[in-house]
Amino acid sequence: MFVVNVEGAIHRNGKWLLILRSANEEHAGGSLSLVGGKCEIEGDSSNILERTLKREILEEVGCEVTDLRYVNSSSFVTESGINVVDIVFLCHHKSGEPYAKSNEEVDKVIWMTTSEILAHTDLPVYLKENVKLADKFLQENLYAN
Repeated sequence: MFVVNVEGAIHRNGKWLLILRSANEEHAGGSLSLVGGKCEIEGDSSNILERTLKREILEEVGCEVTDLRYVNSSSFVTESGINVVDIVFLCHHKSGEPYAKSNEEVDKVIWMTTSEILAHTDLPVYLKENVKLADKFLQENLYAN
């Protein structure tokens, strides 16, 4: 078995929304990441990835997103041995000013440009890769319209 996790790459005014994860978080506590969370068991369900991501973003940072577009999927194993499938979506910010709404999960929200993220020496490789892919997707679709 594995956990399914979804993350939102939220872009606004040339910057990406990152969260400083609470140090109490089991996986990657105290590090910067995209906003997201685990899918819950729902039985027969549709659009579970998209609904989960919208719910997690609202719960963690208090904003709404729309127009979710698939960016990337990967897998990893947590420090405690849990297998995770991670799916990243590019999200359009719809409403609400993001803030650290869920104190148990989020210590702080931070806006950073793609260049700042890629140049940051303490960020995990997977975060940089996800932002790079989301940025590429965003640029390709801006020019396609």
